[in-house]
Amino acid sequence: MPKLIYMPLTPDRWPDLEALFGSKGAYGGCWCMWWRLKRSEFEKGQGESNRKAFRKIVKKGKEPGLLAYDGNQAVGWCAVAPRDEYSTIRRSRIIRPIDDKPVWSVVCLYVARGQRGRGVARGLVRAAVRYVREHGGWIVEAYPTVPRTGHLPEMSAFMGTPDLFASAGFREVARPSEARMIMRKYIR
Repeated sequence: MPKLIYMPLTPDRWPDLEALFGSKGAYGGCWCMWWRLKRSEFEKGQGESNRKAFRKIVKKGKEPGLLAYDGNQAVGWCAVAPRDEYSTIRRSRIIRPIDDKPVWSVVCLYVARGQRGRGVARGLVRAAVRYVREHGGWIVEAYPTVPRTGHLPEMSAFMGTPDLFASAGFREVARPSEARMIMRKYIR
């Protein structure tokens, strides 16, 4: 695993996120707005509108996730925030909240092409748990995709896999569908 440092996304680090996500905005113009908007709003805003909406969140002083750095270059991203910030989760029929506990959610991971398979996502998940602890949270939740075969295509892997989260101490708490799992880590 490369020696990485993990930093919250702040306005001064926005250019690093843009460089990491590239002109396409990570996964098809997402700009990490998939869980924050109604589907119709997301699809209408794919690309530049989603980029502007996400930048607006960051400019307001929110820290919507963590960047992994190898030296001065951002090589990975993890979206982590209180579950209430993700309105789509509240509306979801599949991963809706299982209780009213104050949960932080890890909803997206993105790793630069040349860095994949080197442990960057694993490091980001562990850093997200530390970040939640530092901000007073005590439950971290993830919604990994359960692979039907041994390997997930990139577009399906943005929420991680059960093995990834299990390696960081997460445990399954619900299986709302064959392809989706809800996992939690309780912080002491």
